[in-house]
Amino acid sequence: MPASLSRDDFKAACQTPLRKAIRVNTLKISVTDFVERMTAKGWHLQAIPWCSAGFWIEREDESVMLGNETEHLLGLFYVQEASSMLPPQALWHLMTDMPTTVLDMAAAPGSKTTQLSALMANHGVLVANELSSSRLKSMAANLQRLGVANVALSHFDGRVFGAALTDTFDAILLDAPCGGEGTIRKDPDALKNWSWQHIDEVSALQQEMLVSAFQALKVGGVLVYSTCTLNQQENQDVLTSLLSRYPDAVETISLSGLFDGADRALTEQGYLHIWPQIFDSEGFFVAAIRKTQAVSAPSPTFKLGQFPYQKASKRQAADLCNYLKRQFGFDEPLNLWMRDGGFWHFPVAGEDLIGRFRMDRIGIRIAEPAGKEWKLHQDFIQAFGRHCQPLALSLEQATEYLKGRDLSFDTSATGEQLVALDGYPLGSVKVVKQKLKNRLPRELVKDQVVLK
Repeated sequence: MPASLSRDDFKAACQTPLRKAIRVNTLKISVTDFVERMTAKGWHLQAIPWCSAGFWIEREDESVMLGNETEHLLGLFYVQEASSMLPPQALWHLMTDMPTTVLDMAAAPGSKTTQLSALMANHGVLVANELSSSRLKSMAANLQRLGVANVALSHFDGRVFGAALTDTFDAILLDAPCGGEGTIRKDPDALKNWSWQHIDEVSALQQEMLVSAFQALKVGGVLVYSTCTLNQQENQDVLTSLLSRYPDAVETISLSGLFDGADRALTEQGYLHIWPQIFDSEGFFVAAIRKTQAVSAPSPTFKLGQFPYQKASKRQAADLCNYLKRQFGFDEPLNLWMRDGGFWHFPVAGEDLIGRFRMDRIGIRIAEPAGKEWKLHQDFIQAFGRHCQPLALSLEQATEYLKGRDLSFDTSATGEQLVALDGYPLGSVKVVKQKLKNRLPRELVKDQVVLK
């Protein structure tokens, strides 16, 4: 710990509960509109200095869990610890042009992935990789709720990317698996199984993942390495190992100008080593480097299976687009592919990755056949529903809808329709004789929800 910091302050900070923090989802609402909306509901928001969409919050009414707040269900914000907003923000701060290809190498549960997608405004392609298959499902649910449309999900050990996608990405975020020493304020048991043996093992893994990420980075590209731990072995020493391996190809970038006050956590190398007492946050480490010349990488050893999607024909694409325009007033461009009779929208930049490595999925589902009709997927509704003309529900009707119930509704509309609250899409229905037959996916039904 730097001499300027107090160990007593460190201990006191670690024993103090974390301030609640959220990040506004700018894919669905502007920061200004969100602040106005939530201030009227009795929220007190304090801006987080390193993230223009981030706020520490206090609520006059805390009887509702944050995850059950109306705006959370609508995908207008993400519950995210303040320090964890730093790595994506640092990566974005250092980009001179909008990146086309971005890699989030260890992505679950999706906080940084969704933050990056919002910074990209759903443009380009963002490869979100996660080794743990059990965490992919929850990450996909977060992507859907927030309306993310430019992600390709993959399920690999991150150490394969150097060989599989050499010199491919404009920007890479490696928020590495770590010892978790900075998370003790959130989880008092975080260090229950701490050992030097584990630190030795995880730091060796971090070095290998960083080398792989660096090999996958384009020349001139930027890479941000971060952890939620505090020891130098997992932080400064991991960067030193990369600098020693590629002394002529790595340029360290100082993060001194990332936000006002960053110098309080700045190391002599220009990294941010955030102790909990500095900003009253979790502990974190963030470093940024640029690749200045090409480096050698191993050849891929894996075999690719058949890609299960086919490009939609002009006629197929026209039929669906005509339906979307006629039924919902939707007239935005889509890059349509098909799988098992259903339509998907691919990020155009992602097509360059097809045939180079295996993706669990790419883009979002648009619609699937339902007899002689179509049924819109929740992915499309959350990502593109704001460009449609939905049926407006009251707060009471929206509550009933989220409970999975059908609604009596006076409308001249027919067939499949979208429903929304305050203009924000909830899901789809089928209009049958002045009734809205609920089509909300079962996994999204909230039996106890009360919207306010």
